[in-house]
Amino acid sequence: MIFTPEKCRIPDQRMKPFIDADELWEILNETKSDKQAVREVIAKSLDKKRLTLRETAVLINANDPELIEEIKEGARELKKRVYGNRIVLFAPLYVGNKCTNNCKYCGFRASNKEAIRKTLSDQELVQEVEALEDNGQKRLILVYGEHPEYSADYIAHTVRTVYGVKKGPGEIRRVNINAAPLEIEDFRKVKEAGIGTYQIFQETYHPEAYKNYHLGGKKRNFEYRLTALDRAQEAGIDDVGIGALFGLYDWRYEVLGLVRHTNHLEACYHVGPHTISFPRIQNASKLDLGTDYTVNDEDFARLVAILRLAVPYTGMILTARENPGLRHEVIQFGVSQIDGGTKLELGSYSNSINEAQDLNREQFQINDNRSLNEIIEELFENDYLPSFCTACYRLGRTGEHFMEFSVPGFIKRFCSPNAMLTLAEYLEDYAPANTKQRGWEVIDKNLSDLQQYPDAVNINELRNRLERVRAGERDIYF
Repeated sequence: MIFTPEKCRIPDQRMKPFIDADELWEILNETKSDKQAVREVIAKSLDKKRLTLRETAVLINANDPELIEEIKEGARELKKRVYGNRIVLFAPLYVGNKCTNNCKYCGFRASNKEAIRKTLSDQELVQEVEALEDNGQKRLILVYGEHPEYSADYIAHTVRTVYGVKKGPGEIRRVNINAAPLEIEDFRKVKEAGIGTYQIFQETYHPEAYKNYHLGGKKRNFEYRLTALDRAQEAGIDDVGIGALFGLYDWRYEVLGLVRHTNHLEACYHVGPHTISFPRIQNASKLDLGTDYTVNDEDFARLVAILRLAVPYTGMILTARENPGLRHEVIQFGVSQIDGGTKLELGSYSNSINEAQDLNREQFQINDNRSLNEIIEELFENDYLPSFCTACYRLGRTGEHFMEFSVPGFIKRFCSPNAMLTLAEYLEDYAPANTKQRGWEVIDKNLSDLQQYPDAVNINELRNRLERVRAGERDIYF
């Protein structure tokens, strides 16, 4: 039985499957696109209204190069209106790569006997976090395989360990999680540890394709994974992230799947996902895909722009899977978060290894191995404002509360000032001299730009707080 949003009103009908592949394909196949329809959909999105499945399909089916450019331009403008020029920075930290699943696209698959398995000890975890703090990181996402060792109790323990690491001025203020689905009681355990976003990707929203790629382990259960974030919401975790792994199935279908998942969460829990991710298949040890659903660079940029228009207020994450040139291009179409200084090999942050990647020690190949500071400098050059802000999470502005602030657009008055304050910390504590000078110029420019907004934060108060950061005070936010 396919789950419809109306059934969300019945408590015991929640956590039911909500993907109908025939329905999504019918929408894709029957929806027509012309200039008027595409422009009407873009105008609706620019009015900061989430698109329906059929409206999203109008954008997906727009194949005229002129209309594709209009879609991209609409995404650029929408990002500017909702997020300004901020880009949030984070780093992934792999805690353990043992896994009982057998996924054909993953280097950690259980059947890969050449994979070198490791779980960080508490001491190694602390060393990794200290190394990340030494680079200026404030936000991490911890990544785990699906294995009995990585229970909810263990995940909660590692989260608390990470929060407890303080080195010099360094500290991790937000710990997000990418881990296997849990039961409701287990989700409650990790919530009590103080996690930020709980991120679970469906990989592909097509049930038959899903079976083809997931050959063994608990992950083979499509519906259990599909409803994982329902259980998280039932446990009180209102800050969740969804994603699809592009290259497993037709990208047009997967975009609709992500929008359908967003609609479902909004209907049932009154808040959509905090983030959407759209990783592409990259080389991995024992990669075995078969059917070619490769997404080229042109279509990748296009689908990112479509997602931005479809879900105006959802954060969008672009990772180091992509090369620097493509990241530079795609970031303008609506991306709000990127990783920097990324290393995937377990223990590599503290040991300075991973310059030459060993795919038997990593989940997949990364294509942007620049340092965090190099990425920050490129953001400066392209008029972006790097941010390490965690204020909304720590002040309880998550879930419905976050939507209350963000949907009207008021979040800009919090996010831009907090971005400047956290950037100032980075400049004072970690940046080389040239980056520090350039960074304060960027802050001054953004201060001047902020004065044009009538509902902006008090500029004099913001200047005062920035001076307090210069003087050595830390963790100041609005």
